[in-house]
Amino acid sequence: MTPIETFILASYFFVLLILAVYGWHRYYLVYLYMKHKDDQPVPKARFDSLPPVTIQLPLFNEMYVVDRLVDAVCRIDYPRELLEIQVLDDSTDETREIAELAVRRHAAQGVDIKYLHRTDRTGFKAGALDEGLKVARGRFVAIFDADFMPEPDFLMRTVHYFTDPKVAMVQARWGHINQEYSLLTKIQSILLDAHFVLEHGSRNRGGCFFNFNGTAGIWRREAIADGGGWQHDTLTEDLDLSYRTQLKGWQFVFVADHVAPAELPVEMNAFKSQQHRWAKGSIQTFLKLMPRILRSSQPAKVKAEAFFHLSANLNYPLMCVLSVLMAPSMIIRYNMGWYEMMLIDIPLFLAATASVANFYMVCQRELYPQTWTDRLKYLPLLMSIGIGLAVNNTKAVFEALFHKPSDFARTPKYGVEGRADDWATKKYRQSVAIQPLIEVALGLYFTATLFYALANGIYGTVPFLMLFQVGFLYTGLLSLFQQFGGDTVVPVAQGKEA
Repeated sequence: MTPIETFILASYFFVLLILAVYGWHRYYLVYLYMKHKDDQPVPKARFDSLPPVTIQLPLFNEMYVVDRLVDAVCRIDYPRELLEIQVLDDSTDETREIAELAVRRHAAQGVDIKYLHRTDRTGFKAGALDEGLKVARGRFVAIFDADFMPEPDFLMRTVHYFTDPKVAMVQARWGHINQEYSLLTKIQSILLDAHFVLEHGSRNRGGCFFNFNGTAGIWRREAIADGGGWQHDTLTEDLDLSYRTQLKGWQFVFVADHVAPAELPVEMNAFKSQQHRWAKGSIQTFLKLMPRILRSSQPAKVKAEAFFHLSANLNYPLMCVLSVLMAPSMIIRYNMGWYEMMLIDIPLFLAATASVANFYMVCQRELYPQTWTDRLKYLPLLMSIGIGLAVNNTKAVFEALFHKPSDFARTPKYGVEGRADDWATKKYRQSVAIQPLIEVALGLYFTATLFYALANGIYGTVPFLMLFQVGFLYTGLLSLFQQFGGDTVVPVAQGKEA
């Protein structure tokens, strides 16, 4: 074997081993969840007199959903004299007029609702929340993004957890208004369900840190200040503040059985934009806070779980490396004898991929005990899309690692709830350039690798090769198709991050 071949194989197995370790960690999360499955959080007591609450609605160019949001929030069941609503609108388009009209309409009905508009958009969402907090009158602060439709009982089902003076934040589970809209929205709903049910559920009940998701949660105002307030040096101000606050000794509560419905992105490029922001922000938070976490007096299990949580997106560059090395390593070892390849590759691939399938399968069984088997048919494509996001999220990871500022692009919302709703002719569609072409090229690369495996009888690798092939082709081709379909693309960048 030549030195180059040795290097390729060593690199291949090193990357695969690291991915397998993160795969085994998913098994640990499932174990932790099942161990504490019956440990449902309950309020310590109930308020004799309800506290004043402020609801903040941060907006930026949300003309299709702002009315729906304001109407839903104004229907929340809470004494009017104790409820304040802030519409924090940084918009630069027609959203301003729509939002102001909605505020005036509900104010005329006796709702304490205020419209606050900034022309200096320093800090973006974090800056808007901080500005609103300066004039808020509530002891507790609930936050909803523009794509949410909270249920009327949201506050009554969350505020009583704050009778425990140690509780800083209560997070509800996200629901999905339009999960049946398309194959893409169905996949996203499964991804998010697992994030909330298994990740939040296992971490919170297992005594580890978990994060506020930026919306559908309520904070103790004192805890926000004690944690250092809203900061905008990362793209995930919610994740950043969550860890800073918990490091101060505050406790978080995840209420899995209370669901706040929201609209899922219906366009692949919007979905990628959302994933890019989350991936970049999590690595920024990892770089910012992991040294502090390791130096803290937290138990070892809390530190270890924080490491896996905040560093998880580092898997994407490894996935790209694995994608490039897979074909040459297969050819090298086929010429050496492919039985050895099967003995080493298959166990590691199963650790990395079967753990993912098990993770999402357990979640669906927990949420839909009667119909969960019907949703298993989506698992192969779900795993493929996770692979297909590798190029998109690798770019995000490297931007974070090298401290590169990028356009702060929020996820477009189109007010899509049912299959009859249209989005292609609306504003805010995003323009992408080279990235989908790279994804398609990788898809074709794996198509050629798949033919090689079939021609040489290396059938054990075929299922794994197809996951990569389908993932890259689906994400790349759908991005291109949706970008060039419909009317003119309108950029949605909000400016540069701090």
